[in-house]
Amino acid sequence: MIMADVFKIVFLILGTLIVFVSYWLASTALFPAFTDAARRKYQTHPLRMTFLGIAVVAPSALLGMVLLQSPNPAVKLLGAAVVSTLVLLGLIGSTGLSQRIGYGLSTLADDQQPWRRVLRGGSVLALTFVLPVIGWFVVFPWALVSGVGAAVASLRSGRDPAVALEGAANQAAV
Repeated sequence: MIMADVFKIVFLILGTLIVFVSYWLASTALFPAFTDAARRKYQTHPLRMTFLGIAVVAPSALLGMVLLQSPNPAVKLLGAAVVSTLVLLGLIGSTGLSQRIGYGLSTLADDQQPWRRVLRGGSVLALTFVLPVIGWFVVFPWALVSGVGAAVASLRSGRDPAVALEGAANQAAV
Protein backbone atom coordinates (compact mmCIF):
# COMPACT_ATOMS: atom_id res chain seq x y z
CA MET A 1 0.00 0.00 0.00
CA ILE A 2 1.47 3.33 -1.02
CA MET A 3 1.23 6.58 0.87
CA ALA A 4 -1.46 7.93 -1.49
CA ASP A 5 -3.76 5.04 -0.56
CA VAL A 6 -3.22 5.67 3.14
CA PHE A 7 -3.96 9.40 2.75
CA LYS A 8 -7.03 8.62 0.66
CA ILE A 9 -8.50 6.50 3.46
CA VAL A 10 -7.53 8.93 6.23
CA PHE A 11 -9.00 11.95 4.45
CA LEU A 12 -12.18 10.06 3.54
CA ILE A 13 -12.72 9.22 7.20
CA LEU A 14 -11.88 12.76 8.36
CA GLY A 15 -14.18 14.26 5.74
CA THR A 16 -17.04 12.02 6.79
CA LEU A 17 -16.59 12.95 10.45
CA ILE A 18 -16.54 16.65 9.54
CA VAL A 19 -19.79 16.20 7.61
CA PHE A 20 -21.46 14.67 10.68
CA VAL A 21 -20.39 17.55 12.89
CA SER A 22 -21.50 20.02 10.20
CA TYR A 23 -24.98 18.51 10.10
CA TRP A 24 -25.22 18.71 13.89
CA LEU A 25 -24.10 22.36 13.90
CA ALA A 26 -26.48 23.25 11.07
CA SER A 27 -29.36 21.54 12.87
CA THR A 28 -28.59 23.49 16.02
CA ALA A 29 -28.48 26.77 14.11
CA LEU A 30 -31.65 26.13 12.11
CA PHE A 31 -33.81 24.37 14.70
CA PRO A 32 -32.62 25.40 18.20
CA ALA A 33 -35.87 24.59 20.04
CA PHE A 34 -36.15 21.23 18.26
CA THR A 35 -32.58 20.18 19.04
CA ASP A 36 -32.96 21.37 22.63
CA ALA A 37 -36.06 19.18 22.94
CA ALA A 38 -34.07 16.25 21.51
CA ARG A 39 -31.32 16.89 24.07
CA ARG A 40 -33.86 16.82 26.89
CA LYS A 41 -35.25 13.54 25.54
CA TYR A 42 -31.75 12.02 25.53
CA GLN A 43 -31.11 13.35 29.00
CA THR A 44 -34.26 11.86 30.53
CA HIS A 45 -35.05 8.76 28.40
CA PRO A 46 -32.15 7.56 26.21
CA LEU A 47 -33.39 3.96 26.06
CA ARG A 48 -36.92 5.07 25.20
CA MET A 49 -35.49 7.10 22.29
CA THR A 50 -33.65 4.00 21.10
CA PHE A 51 -36.75 1.80 21.19
CA LEU A 52 -38.88 4.49 19.53
CA GLY A 53 -36.20 4.82 16.85
CA ILE A 54 -36.20 1.06 16.25
CA ALA A 55 -40.00 1.09 16.01
CA VAL A 56 -39.85 3.81 13.34
CA VAL A 57 -36.70 2.77 11.46
CA ALA A 58 -37.37 -0.97 11.08
CA PRO A 59 -40.59 -0.77 9.04
CA SER A 60 -39.57 2.42 7.23
CA ALA A 61 -36.17 1.05 6.18
CA LEU A 62 -37.78 -2.21 5.09
CA LEU A 63 -40.31 -0.26 3.02
CA GLY A 64 -37.54 1.85 1.51
CA MET A 65 -35.45 -1.20 0.60
CA VAL A 66 -38.44 -2.95 -0.98
CA LEU A 67 -39.22 0.16 -3.01
CA LEU A 68 -35.59 0.41 -4.12
CA GLN A 69 -35.83 -3.10 -5.62
CA SER A 70 -38.63 -2.08 -7.97
CA PRO A 71 -37.92 -1.88 -11.71
CA ASN A 72 -39.97 1.33 -11.92
CA PRO A 73 -37.66 4.41 -11.62
CA ALA A 74 -40.36 6.50 -9.93
CA VAL A 75 -40.85 3.86 -7.25
CA LYS A 76 -37.05 3.59 -6.82
CA LEU A 77 -36.93 7.35 -6.31
CA LEU A 78 -39.62 7.07 -3.65
CA GLY A 79 -37.60 4.33 -1.92
CA ALA A 80 -34.48 6.49 -2.00
CA ALA A 81 -36.51 9.37 -0.53
CA VAL A 82 -37.73 7.16 2.34
CA VAL A 83 -34.21 5.97 3.19
CA SER A 84 -32.73 9.48 2.82
CA THR A 85 -35.42 10.93 5.07
CA LEU A 86 -34.58 8.35 7.75
CA VAL A 87 -30.88 9.24 7.59
CA LEU A 88 -31.64 12.97 7.73
CA LEU A 89 -34.02 12.50 10.66
CA GLY A 90 -31.34 10.43 12.40
CA LEU A 91 -28.73 13.14 11.89
CA ILE A 92 -31.02 15.95 13.05
CA GLY A 93 -32.25 13.97 16.05
CA SER A 94 -28.76 12.88 17.06
CA THR A 95 -27.91 16.57 17.36
CA GLY A 96 -29.54 16.26 20.77
CA LEU A 97 -27.06 13.53 21.66
CA SER A 98 -24.08 15.61 20.60
CA GLN A 99 -25.55 18.57 22.47
CA ARG A 100 -26.00 16.38 25.55
CA ILE A 101 -22.36 15.26 25.38
CA GLY A 102 -21.35 18.92 24.95
CA TYR A 103 -23.27 19.86 28.10
CA GLY A 104 -21.11 17.35 29.97
CA LEU A 105 -18.00 19.10 28.60
CA SER A 106 -19.18 22.66 29.24
CA THR A 107 -17.01 25.73 29.72
CA LEU A 108 -17.72 29.30 30.81
CA ALA A 109 -17.86 30.52 27.19
CA ASP A 110 -20.86 28.29 26.44
CA ASP A 111 -23.32 30.87 27.76
CA GLN A 112 -22.32 33.34 25.04
CA GLN A 113 -21.73 30.73 22.32
CA PRO A 114 -24.04 27.73 22.87
CA TRP A 115 -23.07 26.18 19.53
CA ARG A 116 -19.67 25.34 21.02
CA ARG A 117 -21.36 22.63 23.10
CA VAL A 118 -22.50 20.94 19.90
CA LEU A 119 -19.06 21.36 18.32
CA ARG A 120 -17.33 19.77 21.31
CA GLY A 121 -19.91 17.04 21.88
CA GLY A 122 -20.24 16.34 18.16
CA SER A 123 -16.49 16.03 17.77
CA VAL A 124 -16.35 13.53 20.63
CA LEU A 125 -19.34 11.59 19.30
CA ALA A 126 -17.95 11.52 15.75
CA LEU A 127 -14.61 10.27 17.00
CA THR A 128 -16.34 7.37 18.76
CA PHE A 129 -17.50 6.22 15.31
CA VAL A 130 -13.87 5.61 14.28
CA LEU A 131 -13.27 2.69 16.66
CA PRO A 132 -13.34 -0.46 14.54
CA VAL A 133 -16.29 -2.81 14.98
CA ILE A 134 -17.83 -1.18 18.09
CA GLY A 135 -17.84 2.31 16.58
CA TRP A 136 -18.89 1.17 13.12
CA PHE A 137 -21.54 -1.40 14.00
CA VAL A 138 -22.76 -0.36 17.46
CA VAL A 139 -22.24 3.32 18.26
CA PHE A 140 -22.89 4.78 14.79
CA PRO A 141 -26.12 2.85 14.09
CA TRP A 142 -27.30 3.46 17.67
CA ALA A 143 -26.73 7.22 17.29
CA LEU A 144 -28.73 7.33 14.05
CA VAL A 145 -31.55 5.05 15.22
CA SER A 146 -31.93 6.78 18.57
CA GLY A 147 -31.65 10.08 16.68
CA VAL A 148 -34.74 9.11 14.68
CA GLY A 149 -36.48 8.31 17.97
CA ALA A 150 -35.44 11.64 19.48
CA ALA A 151 -36.57 13.48 16.35
CA VAL A 152 -39.98 11.79 16.39
CA ALA A 153 -40.38 12.41 20.13
CA SER A 154 -39.33 16.05 19.69
CA LEU A 155 -41.82 16.50 16.87
CA ARG A 156 -44.55 15.17 19.12
CA SER A 157 -43.45 17.33 22.06
CA GLY A 158 -43.36 20.36 19.74
CA ARG A 159 -47.14 20.35 19.95
CA ASP A 160 -46.93 20.79 23.72
CA PRO A 161 -47.38 24.52 24.56
CA ALA A 162 -45.06 24.33 27.60
CA VAL A 163 -42.20 23.00 25.44
CA ALA A 164 -42.88 25.64 22.79
CA LEU A 165 -42.75 28.40 25.43
CA GLU A 166 -39.53 26.99 26.88
CA GLY A 167 -37.97 26.85 23.40
CA ALA A 168 -39.02 30.44 22.72
CA ALA A 169 -37.47 31.53 26.04
CA ASN A 170 -34.22 29.75 25.13
CA GLN A 171 -34.13 31.54 21.76
CA ALA A 172 -34.81 34.91 23.39
CA ALA A 173 -31.92 34.31 25.80
CA VAL A 174 -29.53 33.70 22.90
